[in-house]
Amino acid sequence: MSFEAHDRESMRASSDLDPEVQKLRDELWKSASKHVVRHAGDYDPYLICKAKGSWIWDDSGRPILDFVSGQICSTVGHNNPEIIQTIEDCCRNKAIHLFSWALSPSVIEFCSALSDMLPDGLDMVLPLSTGGESNEAALRSAKLTTGRWEVVGLNASWHGCTGGAAANTYAGARRGYGPVQPGTLTIPAPDSYRCPIRHCDGECDMTCLDFGFEEVDKQSTGALAACIAEPIISAGGMITPPKDYFKRLKQKCEEREMVLIYDEAQTGMARTGKNFAFEHFEQPPDILTLSKTLSGGIPISATVMSREMEQALFDRGFVHVTSHVCDPLPAAVALTVIKIILRDKLAERAEKMGKYLRKGLEKLHQSYEELGDLRGMGLLQGVQIVKDRNTKEPDPEFGRAVTVRCLELGLGMNIVSMKGMASVWRLAPPLTVTESEIDLALEILDEAILDVRNVTARQ
Repeated sequence: MSFEAHDRESMRASSDLDPEVQKLRDELWKSASKHVVRHAGDYDPYLICKAKGSWIWDDSGRPILDFVSGQICSTVGHNNPEIIQTIEDCCRNKAIHLFSWALSPSVIEFCSALSDMLPDGLDMVLPLSTGGESNEAALRSAKLTTGRWEVVGLNASWHGCTGGAAANTYAGARRGYGPVQPGTLTIPAPDSYRCPIRHCDGECDMTCLDFGFEEVDKQSTGALAACIAEPIISAGGMITPPKDYFKRLKQKCEEREMVLIYDEAQTGMARTGKNFAFEHFEQPPDILTLSKTLSGGIPISATVMSREMEQALFDRGFVHVTSHVCDPLPAAVALTVIKIILRDKLAERAEKMGKYLRKGLEKLHQSYEELGDLRGMGLLQGVQIVKDRNTKEPDPEFGRAVTVRCLELGLGMNIVSMKGMASVWRLAPPLTVTESEIDLALEILDEAILDVRNVTARQ
């Protein structure tokens, strides 16, 4: 769906709904309040009934430009025709699900295609369902490989809500659930805008990394197994480390015989302008996990490691069984996503369109003091929201108000505003997004900022 296909008035939320539509909406929301668990606060106030490309539609037929790609999963656009064809082919002619010990051709083809995209040493693939699962498998693999159990994470990270992944998640959702797994240690995230150790300003010199491991060594019982990190720390504020950060982190891990794990749930599969974000930093991991951007909207994830590690795990009786490990339908979809990314050169496209989006954000940055910092790579961009550029105090209320206003005007985007973290807009449109769609998103964002400013001025 193109920019020209929607006039701005059709994208604005309206209270004048058709009575039948309003009646059905009211009934559905009433049912939702009785039966649907609120898993992350309140839901958006619109029922989404259709999706295609960069667009979603609510139950009134109103189009909304989706600049978070669903849950950052619709890498090649919502309801991509080739993915639809792949799903139909699996349903009609192949298989959807199999016994966990049975392999299908699509699983083998997917694992081979993914490995071919990666450097030597990332050869063996375990297909799972979610990012949390892939991180659990990575952590279990590191522990069994090393015979140790302590894990180091960055203190703004998000790796999932299950067991080991949750224990090493610090961006939020930690309080109230009781003790986490023992052996979880943290180091400061390399935030050059708001230095966690109050050392640098504007450019991270990685003193935080040296300091962090000094503290790790003091806390460790001598059982360090792994360090897990996101190349861009998304939920913790779209923090982008300096180029040499991961080379030094790898050195720290080697000195302690630790396994280095990269969680590329949001940064993998061409989103940052390269097939994998670690390519920007010229330092591959020992274990790589992928999920969101691999799927095209279908649940699948992957844990990738070397042949040597896989053999060692096998020899030691490695077990990581789920109901949907190595399922054929998700693997076939992920294989289709890989083919599209490579054929259409979406990494190069993400780099080009990311620069186009950043240029537009820079213009807004020049106009509005509330926009404190721009960050990110490719089509994973972040905007820091502040009350004052000098003090850098975050302003979650303003950021959230603009996000809500954007949705009313027809733009869906995401704000990272978890308690204790900086408020950051996160923009991650499908890699198939057009320049006209980016122009429209920036136009809506500009209007929303002005609207919220005007309301704030009247209060």
